[in-house]
Amino acid sequence: MGRKVGYRALMWGGICGTLPDLDVFIPLGDAVSDFTYHRSASHSLFVLAAITPAVAWAIVHIHAQTRDYFKRWCLLVYLSFATHVFLDSFTAYGTQIFWPISNTPVTWSTIFIIDPLYTLPLLAGIIAALTMTRDSDRGHKINQAGLVISTLYLGWTITVKVHAEQTVLKSLESQAISYNRVFITPAPFNSLLWRAVVMHEAGYYEGYYSILDKNERIEFTQYDSEEHLLIGIEDSWPVQRLKWFSKGFYAVHQEQSAVVMSDLRMGVAASYVFRFKVGEVSNPHPRPVEPVRLKAVRDMDRLYWLWQRIWQESV
Repeated sequence: MGRKVGYRALMWGGICGTLPDLDVFIPLGDAVSDFTYHRSASHSLFVLAAITPAVAWAIVHIHAQTRDYFKRWCLLVYLSFATHVFLDSFTAYGTQIFWPISNTPVTWSTIFIIDPLYTLPLLAGIIAALTMTRDSDRGHKINQAGLVISTLYLGWTITVKVHAEQTVLKSLESQAISYNRVFITPAPFNSLLWRAVVMHEAGYYEGYYSILDKNERIEFTQYDSEEHLLIGIEDSWPVQRLKWFSKGFYAVHQEQSAVVMSDLRMGVAASYVFRFKVGEVSNPHPRPVEPVRLKAVRDMDRLYWLWQRIWQESV
């Protein structure tokens, strides 16, 4: 928008960049529904394209003096929407950007949901554009530079993930570890340390690889998954939905009398972000219950361990 509408462009860009995530405030029936329908229709490139003219219409009615820029407003609104959902697709959660044509969550998982090295250049550019554009183009140029730097960093995460994935697969092969599927994701707040979740028949392995490691042999830790606890409730909707949404990267455990499913893609061993009670232990088989999201166990000491692991293989 250049200098055509002033601060309004920044304000509405921020609002439109936030709108898709407001679906978290819409109750969708139960905890599993809220979890798995987030980033679906509200993050669809098609749905967002359909509502873009309506949002731009509302903007020019609020700011009547900008009515001549309706087409530019449409472009600003849709770019704010589209860059939001594309960036979400680079995280581990899963974003249904092609809904309703396809409801398969896109999960490239190359960047952690919070990464300062991605955010800070953008933030610096926004501040510059807001404060330094009155008398010169310097603020806009800094903003453009911030966008270029953050985009190059996103490209870097793709390249590093490909390398980390190849290293993990080679290490599994060299150690003769059999597996069904592998998921690679960056550790929190960085793109140097990568976490691998390796599923096998009786459970899963977890391993870490830093691109600074000299030795490409990864130490994998094995964890059990009590899949038998799902006998009798395996066809219930919450169980089936969690299996589908996690793309098979889940674990099952018993906590007191509760049957709990954890999404292994987000968090670390024994400290997963998304855990759901899906059944109650009964005789002879568990019985299904209304799903409940359980509070995540957050061990902040693990962050210090992750930081050390980036630099030291022996940790």
